[in-house]
Amino acid sequence: MFLYSKLLDLKKPIRVGFIGCGKFVSMFLSQFNQLQKIEIDTIVDIKPDQAKKNCKNSGLSETTIDKINFVTSLDQAINREIDIFIEATGNPIIGTVHATKIIKNKKHVILVNVEADVTCGKYLSDLAEKNNVICSMAYGDQPSLILEQIEWARLNGFHVTCAGKGTKYHPTFEYSTPDTVWGHYGLSKERAENESGMNPKMFNSFLCGDKSAIEMCAVSNAADLKCPSNGLTFPPIGVYDIAKKLIPKSEGGLIDYDGQVEVISSIDANKKDIPNDLRWGVYIVIKAQNQYVKNCFKDYGMVTDASGSYSAIWRPYHYIGLELAQSIYSIALENKATGKTRNYSADVASVAKKDLKAGEKLDGEGGFCARGRLTTSKHSKENKILPLGLTDGALVKKDIKKDQIITLNDVELNLPKEVIEAREYQYKLV
Repeated sequence: MFLYSKLLDLKKPIRVGFIGCGKFVSMFLSQFNQLQKIEIDTIVDIKPDQAKKNCKNSGLSETTIDKINFVTSLDQAINREIDIFIEATGNPIIGTVHATKIIKNKKHVILVNVEADVTCGKYLSDLAEKNNVICSMAYGDQPSLILEQIEWARLNGFHVTCAGKGTKYHPTFEYSTPDTVWGHYGLSKERAENESGMNPKMFNSFLCGDKSAIEMCAVSNAADLKCPSNGLTFPPIGVYDIAKKLIPKSEGGLIDYDGQVEVISSIDANKKDIPNDLRWGVYIVIKAQNQYVKNCFKDYGMVTDASGSYSAIWRPYHYIGLELAQSIYSIALENKATGKTRNYSADVASVAKKDLKAGEKLDGEGGFCARGRLTTSKHSKENKILPLGLTDGALVKKDIKKDQIITLNDVELNLPKEVIEAREYQYKLV
């Protein structure tokens, strides 16, 4: 809070390095010319020419681009004078390896890679604390924005009954693949991929529910909020009904627990848009602890449930990479994360999208083979469930039926030692 005034007094520039230069980072780069006291030292990308093109398309001058060190491996950048790395590959396995190396080299890391955070985040967070550096969630992504609202609520003495985000969800979307995704968005393949450079696998993860499960897992682990008993339910709810419906079932609402995460949909069962949707935004539900607070809710025009006890606060949009500077400045100016994993209480289970045959290779989040379902870490460990973050490249050892939960015994994994160590560390905490 009030970082800008501190920024004006900063004497030394903040040197940053990016790992991955896709859509999120490109959005940040489009703001760069207006940002103060940030220097881009290095961009790590397996396609440096494409990374340079993305820089140019984002509005960076040739002079600025020429000063950036473009490399293909973190090893080529880890020893440079970089204050903060931004891990934005989106790959949970590679991201965990990168974050581990960055932290052990006593440098801060911002995980745009929320996939790595939900797979190995508690390990990374504890490792960062041990090394006196910060492992932060990325401001602009919905988990960090939700946590900001939760922070406000708890700081001011409010109980958080429910927290989450909006999305466009329908049960039939769960079986969408990179081949079918654009039809659901009303886009052609040419328009989406060739003109806008949109990644079909990534955008499918938004559609099929993977990203929702991942992001709510991150919030659950950061804010100590419960998972719904059988995974996210995606009720179609407009903003003016949040406080009426996202309250415990015992109070006439829809949620299982007092203090849980949930995602709401912008369309109904007939795929019709609902009024006043929160497709791009985030919300929390708070509860009044006494009659005086209930009266205040009423006096100041807050939308409540029928009892007047519950009210909702929402932010209608998130600006993704356009807001990333908030995380950079928070670390540099206040040595604070914009959200971090504090527990390992939730996990994202893998569920077969289709009948899988022995010998097939799984293809990760947003792919053709598996989808994610939010669950508890206790359930995940006890049932040896394969986390969605470990599915990319996993070899199926025996036939698996469509809609069956995939277990660790069903697949052969070839994981780097950093990921193995991280998962073993987290299992011991359950």
